[in-house]
Amino acid sequence: MTLPQENPQDNPPDIAKLQSKMNAAVKEHWKAFLFEGIVLALLGLAAMVVPPLASLATAIFLGWMFLITGVVGLFATYWARQMPGFWWSLFSAALAVLAGGMLLANPVQGIFTLTLVVGAYFLAEGVVTIMYALEHRRELSERWGWLVMSGVMDLVIAFIIVAGLPDSSQWAIGLLVGINLVLGGASLVGMALAARKAS
Repeated sequence: MTLPQENPQDNPPDIAKLQSKMNAAVKEHWKAFLFEGIVLALLGLAAMVVPPLASLATAIFLGWMFLITGVVGLFATYWARQMPGFWWSLFSAALAVLAGGMLLANPVQGIFTLTLVVGAYFLAEGVVTIMYALEHRRELSERWGWLVMSGVMDLVIAFIIVAGLPDSSQWAIGLLVGINLVLGGASLVGMALAARKAS
């Protein structure tokens, strides 16, 4: 039995071509990337200055996101009720509606729950990172120490968040969202300025 010959047209496009197209797009629209980066950085700074307000906004945003996703999921599940897995899809959509409704009904309590989840995430991430670094320290050579340090920092953040509850729920989510926005905005600004210089 002979295997079918591979058609060159079936191969994915060349990575170099994709990179050149992306670079051309960034060069052409560098002002839009610069504007977006500045806006994100300013929003991030505002979130870091007033973290309780940013935490509240995050909880409300997540509440609406869960609610809308759940309602759409309920309609889609009912529309395709003959498909297998109907009850699991229905349960998942109803759970999203319930979570969204609870977050919107009491966003302050939702912030507390979100803070617990974030603390648990950093705890798990720290433990996994440290275990991975220790288990693969031979393959990672000198880089395994940096991974251990990253895992330790995750554990420190988790300890600060969890030990500071319930007070940390007022600032943790907003501060982390702010830092993320500032870093994302700064990377966009840097990319835009580099594209401007190259053009």
